[in-house]
Amino acid sequence: MTIVQAPLELEDKLRSALAQVPTKKRNTNRAKIWATSAVAAMLLVVGSYQYPAFAYYGGKIFNKTELNTLSFTEVAEQGYGQTVNKSKRLDDGTIITINGVIADDTGLLMFYTIDRPTGSIFNENESFRYNVSKLEGFMTDTEMKEGSGNHSKDETHFQGVYKFGEVSPFAKNLTVTFTEWLDNGELASYPISFKFQANKAMKNLLKEDISKSVSVDEGIVHYDSITASPTSTIVKGHYEMANGEYPRFQADTKLLVNGTEVNTWSMRSNHFNGKGFPEFEIEFDVLPTDKLETIELVLNNFVGYQKVDAPISLATPSDLSIVIGNEKLWIRSVTKTDAGYDIVIARKQFTILEPEKLLVQAGGIQVPVSSVTTPEPWDLKNGNILWEQTFSVETKDEPEYLMLDGFHYYKKYDQTISIPLGKKQ
Repeated sequence: MTIVQAPLELEDKLRSALAQVPTKKRNTNRAKIWATSAVAAMLLVVGSYQYPAFAYYGGKIFNKTELNTLSFTEVAEQGYGQTVNKSKRLDDGTIITINGVIADDTGLLMFYTIDRPTGSIFNENESFRYNVSKLEGFMTDTEMKEGSGNHSKDETHFQGVYKFGEVSPFAKNLTVTFTEWLDNGELASYPISFKFQANKAMKNLLKEDISKSVSVDEGIVHYDSITASPTSTIVKGHYEMANGEYPRFQADTKLLVNGTEVNTWSMRSNHFNGKGFPEFEIEFDVLPTDKLETIELVLNNFVGYQKVDAPISLATPSDLSIVIGNEKLWIRSVTKTDAGYDIVIARKQFTILEPEKLLVQAGGIQVPVSSVTTPEPWDLKNGNILWEQTFSVETKDEPEYLMLDGFHYYKKYDQTISIPLGKKQ
């Protein structure tokens, strides 16, 4: 009952209905019977929507790769999900079929197939001809998050899987809208509705509030919750950056279960939460076991900021690196032009200089950068590639120093937090 909540309007409807019932003198014993029956009925209703225990405990554990490549028939043989088998025939004879769905608190997986008409095949230009836009139902409105699939050898059949967000267990019917780009450039929509049976869905292996954070150079990375199910493991969190914006890089995070790393599949940035902080969601593979001893999250890499306390000399440019903190910059050349001077600076791919905060001292005067070129690769011929840019300044005097407050870079933090296992489900 802690998992499922009744619709928000339920209380108002019940109060309204009870207010219209005339007051009657009733037998005390019958009142007790009625109260007991009402409680039992409510428990029955709520209990019927609760995701039941699943064959996952002690049964076959599919990892995400297997779930995305097997047909729904193969998956259903292990007791997974709900068979649907609802089809839509398009005007050209193509048939789209929803084979089945698997739902839990991490989202809904929809297995589908597309069959071309007899004598037709999928050609190279039709890779993106068919897609899906959204999934709708009672208290459910979610966009497609990701998808994968493969063509048959004869190119007449396509088998795929789409993943959507969470589906309300109160939804009795769901509608998936497929789309097709027609030859005339228009987008056609094909809604397919089917009955949803929440009692065929699966219970979580783990659902915990984390409420732990890691301090970084320009803010805090908060890890809010983890939900592990038989289809995937989702970690949600948010950033609290000093500038109030999205960070330049995502939080590169590892998940360790009993000391073993779990594969990472994707990371998504969501809208700002109610407190004005940007959110993120990391999807990992299925937990390799239900015998959980330790679960840890490791913030491996994230955006860092390196302050530059002293001016950088431009007197003798060379391809030798200048060490600043744990990072390096290369002043490759300083060249006179008709408008002033061009300064070529090289750096690692994820080291970011901010031109608007970069000044050049020339003739005792600090001159701002007038233009910056697009980064280009500089191959060191030793397996490493750096990126160089030309920073132009308009001055008649020869540049003496490069002056900047600091720069952003991809920093290794290697900070570990432990997840409590107090409420295993």
